[in-house]
Amino acid sequence: MEDRLPPPPEFLLLNQQSDFEKDIDLSEDPDIIFVKRLVSVGLSIAFISAITYFVILYISGGSILLKPTEFALERQTLYHNMIQQNKVSFTGQGVDVCIVDSGIDLSHPDIDDFELRGWFDFIDGIANPYDDNGHGTSMAGIIIADGWMKGVAPNVNLYVAKALSKNGEGSDEIVAEAIDWCVLKGADIISLSLGGAPGILPFTIGGDRTSGDAANDAIELGIFVVAAAGNDGGENDDGDVAHPSSEELVISVGGVTPTGSAWSGSSIGDNNGRIWPVLLPRSDPNQKPEVVAPGQSVPVISIGDKWALVDGTSASTAYVSGALALLLEAKPELQHESNEGSATIEDVKTWIMETSSPLPEQNGHDDKYGYGLLKINDLIEASS
Repeated sequence: MEDRLPPPPEFLLLNQQSDFEKDIDLSEDPDIIFVKRLVSVGLSIAFISAITYFVILYISGGSILLKPTEFALERQTLYHNMIQQNKVSFTGQGVDVCIVDSGIDLSHPDIDDFELRGWFDFIDGIANPYDDNGHGTSMAGIIIADGWMKGVAPNVNLYVAKALSKNGEGSDEIVAEAIDWCVLKGADIISLSLGGAPGILPFTIGGDRTSGDAANDAIELGIFVVAAAGNDGGENDDGDVAHPSSEELVISVGGVTPTGSAWSGSSIGDNNGRIWPVLLPRSDPNQKPEVVAPGQSVPVISIGDKWALVDGTSASTAYVSGALALLLEAKPELQHESNEGSATIEDVKTWIMETSSPLPEQNGHDDKYGYGLLKINDLIEASS
């Protein structure tokens, strides 16, 4: 007879447990049935929700996945309130604005319903609007966005001239040509965020027609020209605002922080004059910069269906251009076809000087803070 060892204790325990389970039918337990049904319903709802989500995702082209942060949305509201955007109901309807920059990407979800009135590419001659740098799209969004980002004047008639290349560079002569094109298109306002753009070539004495020449010709026709003061504030400041915002009747715009203080990178103006290069002293209401607007951590749209926070007087310029569009909607007689040329520009600059909010300790014009912070509602009321 073959000897057999007794089974190990674990085996006996397992056999005993199986025998025990055989004696109890759990399938009829009401609690178990309820749990099974609850899990089944939950899985069905999750499955249907997933299918619905992916259908919406497909229809939206993926844009549902993207939105600006809550911080960006709160910052946008803060800046709009700071410049009294919340106190006006105008939208820029009927006003023609022309942006000279790196182009515009109309596929961004915050502007993909916008109908561009005119486009010209001075860099590569491409017929359809595009932006291979992103700067122009961000600046346009400050004016016309109507999605997560809300532009200052979303109903303007917008024209865009691409005068900056993929790397953000451009010549002053091309910028001059772009300004002339804006004039031909009937612009009421020409927005030049160029002093704040990287790589823009400075005015060279002895060159051909400059952006300053073009800006002054536009102003003589009663067209507002708004330009960035520049971003070389601090130790590297060259002592004056960027060209062409340095031209007398161009509106030069500096930047402020979310607290309303001067942004450190904003360029200062030389208003006392100098011997060389020759610069005569400036007087009111043309001291530089004339006004300041949001310029630090500004929420903007960005190419690639994204959003971003940017620093610079380029953004400040777009805010002021949008504000002027609201003024010209409220007072159509200030538009170039019916105004009194450069005299109207001087009148509006006087209103800007009188209605902008200075720093608490400021007395008169400040070389960095201008006459003060843009106040849209006060500016419109002053025109009455």
